[in-house]
Amino acid sequence: MDNLLEVVFNLCGIDLIPVAIPLLIYWIYYSRKVKNDLKGKVVLITGANSGLGEALAHVFHKAGCKLILAARRVDQLERVKSDLLKIKADSETFEPVIFPLDLSQLEAIPQKALDALAIYEHINILINNAGISYRGNILETSLEVQMKVMCVNYFGQIALTNALLPSLIKCNGHIVAVSSVQGRIAVPFRSAYSASKHALQAYMDCLRIEIPEVKVTVISPGYIRTNLSVNAVTGTGEKYGVVDSAIAKGYTPEYVAEKILRAVIMEKKELIVSPFLPKMAILFRIITPSLFFYVIKIWAKRKK
Repeated sequence: MDNLLEVVFNLCGIDLIPVAIPLLIYWIYYSRKVKNDLKGKVVLITGANSGLGEALAHVFHKAGCKLILAARRVDQLERVKSDLLKIKADSETFEPVIFPLDLSQLEAIPQKALDALAIYEHINILINNAGISYRGNILETSLEVQMKVMCVNYFGQIALTNALLPSLIKCNGHIVAVSSVQGRIAVPFRSAYSASKHALQAYMDCLRIEIPEVKVTVISPGYIRTNLSVNAVTGTGEKYGVVDSAIAKGYTPEYVAEKILRAVIMEKKELIVSPFLPKMAILFRIITPSLFFYVIKIWAKRKK
């Protein structure tokens, strides 16, 4: 510890010691919480086959969690598992379990939840990460597409959550819902996606209050460099197939995953992972809605 303090002092200089010491204390506290709070915890991650879900698998695996990796694409889950097994962590890790799961098959979810519970007899942390995005004009979007997005992003999430709730209550578990900044503010040409994330946000807010035995963390990320827009559905149900420029410039999945790990450890109720402007937009939507809608209207015209 003395050597560590000496390094900090040498790097920061005497003027920055008042800042360095609190940061050091926080780092020590955080490191110990990682080891004590997450070691051996059973974590079910949906959409763990790529993007943010894959990055989450890496950070929770390194933290010593027992992972259940869930997604439709088993071949991609095998790849993620193989990559995790190659990691040389500082402490003991556990072999991840692959778990095929299609959230659009609502009638099968109760049994799938029982199957997941049978693996370790309980689940400590449920990370609702899986989802589908959408790009389109409301007038040109079929009801079938609207229902498909809502089914995966909302009904599938709450069906799995409800099925696992009794177990989560018994072990004072933790539910993490990966929403979006677009779950806080509506964005043009994202109607189905934004609506599904609004619904998920509201459901989790109610769950947090109604069932205090379970911790709930809602994550609202901005743009993340994943294939979300490529795999998004259009108004006709076809694949969008394009990487949005905003997504290409977004945060890395690894960065967001680390933020989520910290939010779980610190038991945060909400976390917005975005640049300054989206956070200000959320604030303006609350305190000056007229200004917010005026700016969004101008932005939407430019996008047409």
